[in-house]
Amino acid sequence: MRPFHGRLASLAALTLATMPIDARADAPALEKVATIALKGPVGGMDHLAVDSKRGLLFVANTGNNSLDIVDMKTNTLVRQIAGQGHIRGVTYSPEADRVFVGNGTGGVCNVFDAQNFNLVKSVALGEDADNLRFAPASKLIFVARADKEVSVIDATDFSVRSPIEMPPDVGGFAIESKPPRLYVNSKSSNHVYVIDTAKAAVVAKFPVDKHTLFKAGVNSAAALDEANRRLFVGCRKPAALIVMNADTGEIRAGLTIPGNVDDVSYDAANHRIYASCGEGYVALIRQAGPDAYQMRHSDQVATAQGAKTSVFDPSTRRLYVAVPRNAARPDQANPEIWVYQANP
Repeated sequence: MRPFHGRLASLAALTLATMPIDARADAPALEKVATIALKGPVGGMDHLAVDSKRGLLFVANTGNNSLDIVDMKTNTLVRQIAGQGHIRGVTYSPEADRVFVGNGTGGVCNVFDAQNFNLVKSVALGEDADNLRFAPASKLIFVARADKEVSVIDATDFSVRSPIEMPPDVGGFAIESKPPRLYVNSKSSNHVYVIDTAKAAVVAKFPVDKHTLFKAGVNSAAALDEANRRLFVGCRKPAALIVMNADTGEIRAGLTIPGNVDDVSYDAANHRIYASCGEGYVALIRQAGPDAYQMRHSDQVATAQGAKTSVFDPSTRRLYVAVPRNAARPDQANPEIWVYQANP
């Protein structure tokens, strides 16, 4: 696989030439420290979530139809919850102490008790439940469903409210508490839809294809820098990371990245963004200021073809990347999680 050369495409008013980048020259910024073997056949893997309090990682092992639970302290698989048909989305809420799972087959949202992993409720939504988030203040669960709407579930009684209609191909989510918002990617419309999670209604939509130097599209991943009010949006055509004002949608900067991005995380302590890309890289983007970003050649960390989903645990400063078992890699006997330490 040839290295992908990132190219900065910031707004004309922004200058990086004099921006210092604080990094240790003697250590990689992102260092692989472990490989965790899961169990399952050749097939896909989808989203991941972290319970930092218990030190647990939750993995949507799609090809195995299981929710996999990993002990992050020992880097071992401790449990697989079977029967999660084409599992796609998974999120953990410390406020509710629940694990929420979206199943593609059957279109159900399963809710598990995070203490014992007993099934609390299985909520039928119709078809193809995918990415999802829990909004603590309103106690609502938002689930991407059938690539055309966001289903809304009341977590107090698990009743299903009126869905929020969306353009086709609903992608990655990012949620914040203040203001209570959920940012939802619509890959077909090249917009980020902003949902007020208290009202369960769309209050704004931000185009991602208005950059001055290139028009990004197929936006599929999102993360937030809440302190600086910046929204990071991973796009596939062309492959790019777009930086938006989270309140207005104004595009402040953009950067080309490797292809097929599916997850983006923000590391606030190190002022970095990690974008896991199915082309076979994690792109590490350095933040020198709210509107100043840089990716060095050495910041393109090689992973494996198809390794496109990830999650960052800020408590340990570790990035977990899902590496599906692939027929083209016969030496890989299991689906795996590759663990990377973020160094200062």
